[in-house]
Amino acid sequence: MTGSGSKWLADKALAQLRNVPRIGLTNIQCVGRKPIRRRRMNDYSYNHNAQPLDRRMRKPAIGYEHMIVPKVYKVQIEQTYNYGYEAKRQYPPLALQTLQLMIDTGRLDPSKPIDLASICNTKAFDLNPDRRHFGVHLTDEGADRFEAKVNIEVQYASEQAIAAVERNGGVIKTAYFNLESVIALSNPLNWFSQGKAVPKRLHPPADALKYYIDAKNRGYLAHPEKIAEERFVLAQKYGYDLPEIITDNYLLEEKDPKQVFYGLHPGWLVNLADKEIFKPTEEEHLEHYKT
Repeated sequence: MTGSGSKWLADKALAQLRNVPRIGLTNIQCVGRKPIRRRRMNDYSYNHNAQPLDRRMRKPAIGYEHMIVPKVYKVQIEQTYNYGYEAKRQYPPLALQTLQLMIDTGRLDPSKPIDLASICNTKAFDLNPDRRHFGVHLTDEGADRFEAKVNIEVQYASEQAIAAVERNGGVIKTAYFNLESVIALSNPLNWFSQGKAVPKRLHPPADALKYYIDAKNRGYLAHPEKIAEERFVLAQKYGYDLPEIITDNYLLEEKDPKQVFYGLHPGWLVNLADKEIFKPTEEEHLEHYKT
């Protein structure tokens, strides 16, 4: 029995040698063994808690490890690029050269304070609160050609943009507005025509509070003495003489931290037809807009 069995294995091996061009572990592993026939199972005949045999025995392609991104890395990529984009505050850029062009063409009056309402009234700046636009980001593009002396309020500004405004003797502040205030500022005519009162500006959220209390950013919640010091430091850094701003009254105008419009306080009603302003007199309303 032993001799016949050995001869049978030798014949199988020789037959294998005749049929294959080369020998390897992949084509000699079944030599001398009867192949196992597994029952084929369709998608409806196996237990859903366990995969079928043919799926479990299937091997992935070589190099599949490099085509699969780990879950931790995938979450990191999503958070870095587009994760939570619809919930983030957006600030469309406004270049200094565009601001100078608005002034040169008469769309903006530099002798009056410039804020989000006056910028949107030019109809040359695209601000859409539906896209979570929360204000203006003043950039330093065209800073060497900016010559206007302005009192401007924006939501974000680069250091070079701040230096360009203050080099000409102007004043700049960065201020936060909640979405309701931005809607009112972006289209005051539509806001007051609906009979809505002047909204109350809310305090910035925790992730933006640090920016608006920093005097380097000219934040509207920063201490005035700290801002004066930082104005001098910035002038020394960029090598220009800091002009005086006491002689021009419009440069000294500023808003209260709860105020949205210049000259209008929260809770006031503006009648556009009769050109009248109605102020609340009840203590409950006054307390609501003061707190």
